[in-house]
Amino acid sequence: MISFYVNDMTCGRCINAITAAVKAVDRDATIDIDLPAHNVTIHPTVVDEAALKRAIEGAGYSPVRQVKGADLAATAVTSKSGGCCCR
Repeated sequence: MISFYVNDMTCGRCINAITAAVKAVDRDATIDIDLPAHNVTIHPTVVDEAALKRAIEGAGYSPVRQVKGADLAATAVTSKSGGCCCR
């Protein structure tokens, strides 16, 4: 299980974009997304953390690896694409 904090994931379109990006590199991965918490949890089947992070970044988001017990909500993360796809 790999979890990322994705501060610039703010809506359903973001969820769809991240899901598509992950599925493009690991079609059998299980993805759990908690939008209010900006958390993406992935159970990969064939790729590693680095490949998943690159896939999410390629979709225009800024994933930060979740560290158990860490409060990343206070971390300022900005996307290379300017944030939410709805802006």
